[in-house]
Amino acid sequence: MQIGMIGLGRMGANMARRLTSGGHQCVAFDRNRETVDTLAREGPTAAYSLEEVVEKLTAPRAVWIMLPSGAPTEETVLALSKLLQPGDAIIDGGNSFYKDDVRRSAMLKPSGVHYLDAGTSGGVWGLERGYCLMIGGDQSSAQRLDPIFATLAPGPGDIPKTPGREEMKSTAELGYLHCGPSGAGHFVKMIHNGIEYGLMQAYAEGFDILRGANSDNLPAGLSYDLNLADIAELWRRGSVVSSWLLDLTATALASDRQLNGYTGFVEDSGEGRWTIAAALDEGVSAEVLSVALYTRFRSRQEHTFAEKVLSAMRKGFGGHVERPPAVKMKQGL
Repeated sequence: MQIGMIGLGRMGANMARRLTSGGHQCVAFDRNRETVDTLAREGPTAAYSLEEVVEKLTAPRAVWIMLPSGAPTEETVLALSKLLQPGDAIIDGGNSFYKDDVRRSAMLKPSGVHYLDAGTSGGVWGLERGYCLMIGGDQSSAQRLDPIFATLAPGPGDIPKTPGREEMKSTAELGYLHCGPSGAGHFVKMIHNGIEYGLMQAYAEGFDILRGANSDNLPAGLSYDLNLADIAELWRRGSVVSSWLLDLTATALASDRQLNGYTGFVEDSGEGRWTIAAALDEGVSAEVLSVALYTRFRSRQEHTFAEKVLSAMRKGFGGHVERPPAVKMKQGL
């Protein structure tokens, strides 16, 4: 199947590679010509403008946008809306705000161009592990693009079936799901990332407490000099708190036990804020997720070992690198 991939950053390029290795014809475009040339040597077809992407695709076309939320995505959707034809589809795989998806879908409807929002989780490991996809928008378009989603998704792997789901027919077990109408995909991804904040915060605080167990403030006989790298590795094996985030933590601690390579400056990419706003709109209590978000704000003024653990996890799953101090000060962070 043909598909255009717009944006060849940490995730977009690997998604193009996974689609190409899965037998799809991927037309790849990025503002950086060198990035396009490099990827084209691996199989995808190079394009050097949005116009060229559209020209190289056969109707009904599908164009996947993998750009930062906000202006970059908005401008690209508007530009594509003038180039595509009725029956074509735009898929936004970034982390757009779900209300923007609803607006864009309505804007495109008169032209007959379909708009799908695809919350994408997998980070820099997606090429190997696959991408968990949360899809919103026109169901018929989602069905037409099912081969694309199935290739990007991880598949069933070796995860045992959930008891009670034996008779249920759903693509969820394959790692992708049409969640509902426009905005539903990014809404589910937004909450996914809000939960991610809370899980990361729990690990970070736990390891900070373990690290502080040898404090001079503790009574004699009640302090412990614990090997955090070994404890992280231990918990990976049979513990109820095992997870991919713990795997990343164990990897970080194994290579840098004091996490001296991290300052503890922790970014937030927007979804945590939107999750709390949704909770407020719904009147739903979200104490843990709120605290996790506020902790990231605080990390920009003072840093603890817990924040270093958070930063290490973010680099592990998403390749997020801390900003240098000069940039932080310049932006007032």
